[in-house]
Amino acid sequence: MNTTKEEISFPIFTMANRGILLLCGIYTIAWGGLFKWFGPALFSWLAMERKFTIMMSTEWYGTIGIIAGVLLFLSAFYPVSWIYLIAVGLTGKLISILSFIMVYLPNLEWNKRIGFHLFFNEILFFLLVTAMLWKAWKVKKYLATLPD
Repeated sequence: MNTTKEEISFPIFTMANRGILLLCGIYTIAWGGLFKWFGPALFSWLAMERKFTIMMSTEWYGTIGIIAGVLLFLSAFYPVSWIYLIAVGLTGKLISILSFIMVYLPNLEWNKRIGFHLFFNEILFFLLVTAMLWKAWKVKKYLATLPD
């Protein structure tokens, strides 16, 4: 008997969802590493070579990104069992967004590079990881209802 997608009545965390978590983790690790080890040069690029002042070191900002990325990467292996890793990685992304806006953005003039960083590197990935957390939570909740 062939089953179609419409006949499946339970939530599934697909391999594509795991791939999204893996890519989000790798991408977050890469950008976190850029901020950690090349922060001043990266901020100079973000500022479009204009004069600016960095009030705090970029190392801690990059470290938050690396930690969040590693947690997201690891969570892709067992997303339903390790749902807490997705949640902590998502929290790291939120801290990353808020710290960039509150600490660094006031010293930089708004431009397309900063918009790229905020929208594509931070907010888009935050939304993707939120969707993956929601999906994993639905699967975990469904599995809890099954008899042993």
